[in-house]
Amino acid sequence: MKKNAARIITIIAALLSLLWLFGFAWSIEDFYNGKAEIIEKEPTENENKNEIQTAAKDLTVVALGDSLTRGTGDDSGMGYVGLVTGELRERLNPGDIQVYNLGINGQTSQELLQQLGQQNIGRQIEEADVILMTIGGNDLFQQGETLFDLNLDKIQVLRQTFLANLEQIFTTIRKHNSQATIFILGLYNPFIDLDDSNVTNTVVRGWNHATELTAGQFEKIVFVPTFDLFQLSVNEYLYSDRFHPNHAGYQLISERLAPLINWEKEIHPND
Repeated sequence: MKKNAARIITIIAALLSLLWLFGFAWSIEDFYNGKAEIIEKEPTENENKNEIQTAAKDLTVVALGDSLTRGTGDDSGMGYVGLVTGELRERLNPGDIQVYNLGINGQTSQELLQQLGQQNIGRQIEEADVILMTIGGNDLFQQGETLFDLNLDKIQVLRQTFLANLEQIFTTIRKHNSQATIFILGLYNPFIDLDDSNVTNTVVRGWNHATELTAGQFEKIVFVPTFDLFQLSVNEYLYSDRFHPNHAGYQLISERLAPLINWEKEIHPND
């Protein structure tokens, strides 16, 4: 009797085990079928946005030149470089913007050429997608001495020296980086209210024209005029030193320059 009872219990236990194994196998199959359905479904709009953000590439901006590149005169500390890169963040939506502001107050074209010979500067230029530049104001104005004591023969010599340096500057940059677009800002005339403004305007415009022609000898170098921005109301846009732009002046420059920058880097999602 006891043997029969034990046998019945054993059979029942075996049946329950088989039932449990069958249920477990069924659950596993349901799980993988559901998983396959999830994998095969169409991505949602938010998932597409996440893919785009992941694929976004960083933008590297290198700014070269003098005190205008440093932003001297802008109480906000932005300068045209900060204003332009801020606008690019909103409009182009890159992954990030890395900015190297290498401007030096009082820098001349000869000094910029020397700066470009530094190894660390060369490495930063190699990384650049966009290069911004202001140079030539100190070559010409020399803290105002040139235009206060006008000597057209001297100005001609200064211009030829500047243009030779500028050509070497562009050549040196291109040795480091053949692809980045270079934007060079033209000069405005901070002394436009002087009695001999007709002469000073002619000098500045001639300087700008020669700069533009030199830039035109190279690929992907854009001359950006600023003379007209300050021409009619120069005092409204100058800092208290009557030479550098104030915040409103830098804003004018930024609004002229930023729309010209249409940066696009080829996107490889698997990079």
